[in-house]
Amino acid sequence: MHRTIFTTPVVNTLLRGCSVAFLRLTGWKVEGSLPPEAAKSVLIAAPHTSNWDLPYTLMVAFALRLNPYWMGKHSLFKAPFGPLMRWLGGIAVSREQASNLVAASARAIAEADAPLQLIVSPEGTRAKTRYWKTGFYYIAQGAQVPIVMAYMDYTRKRSGLGPLFVPSGNLEADMAAIKAFYAPFQGKNAAQFEAKPPQ
Repeated sequence: MHRTIFTTPVVNTLLRGCSVAFLRLTGWKVEGSLPPEAAKSVLIAAPHTSNWDLPYTLMVAFALRLNPYWMGKHSLFKAPFGPLMRWLGGIAVSREQASNLVAASARAIAEADAPLQLIVSPEGTRAKTRYWKTGFYYIAQGAQVPIVMAYMDYTRKRSGLGPLFVPSGNLEADMAAIKAFYAPFQGKNAAQFEAKPPQ
């Protein structure tokens, strides 16, 4: 994986201090920690309803000392912002790549020689959606790493890492259990978010 803001010496330390200070001053509480067995893992990013989710996610990642990469639509990586987005941990995704992306992501996690957390938004869009994409599930399964249920609750100003979830292979049951965990959390634009089990 490419170098990011989280693996750049000095900058990492400075921005962690700024992130912790900003979150405290604005009333946000960062909860949880990454257990050793999840040094390599897939992090669910939900609910995702606003462009503000990215800067807050990056600040929380600094506060928790994570080494995250995240997936974003390819339009975010157009000039002149492409290099910056990649330095922030971004990986450009296009719909045409979707099938190959799961296998490539799983392989990258498995072969990484350092801790690496891949952040995936299962909603795939900020628009209101009833169904979640399952790529995060298959990436974790393919890489044989746990899923970390990360969350951001704007109503109560809480963000952090929830419990680990290891895919059982029963997709329908596992997705229902994961969505049940996220049901109480509210995104910045709460009306756009629904955590409903698949029908």
